[in-house]
Amino acid sequence: MPYEVLEKICGIAEEAARKYIMSKVPKEYVSDFSISVDLESSDSLNIDIEVELTLSPLCRNMNADKIAKESIDAAFNAIEKYLKEIDSKSIGSRG
Repeated sequence: MPYEVLEKICGIAEEAARKYIMSKVPKEYVSDFSISVDLESSDSLNIDIEVELTLSPLCRNMNADKIAKESIDAAFNAIEKYLKEIDSKSIGSRG
């Protein structure tokens, strides 16, 4: 897989996770968060996404771990959508 595609996948994953978190938690209640996307492309594409989320103590009714896990799901969904998009374009250009 070309480097540009791998770079795009990282960006898509990070943006999707960030958007998900910000859609669930007001910005002022996010104390800290980090998103890590690791890709390995040999025979197949291996993707590892980690999200660490720390919420303000004022957010007692929100589960940071649950939101982080759901943001990872959102990232994988966005990657899957992108890969289907580029796959359909490459099939169309072969035909």
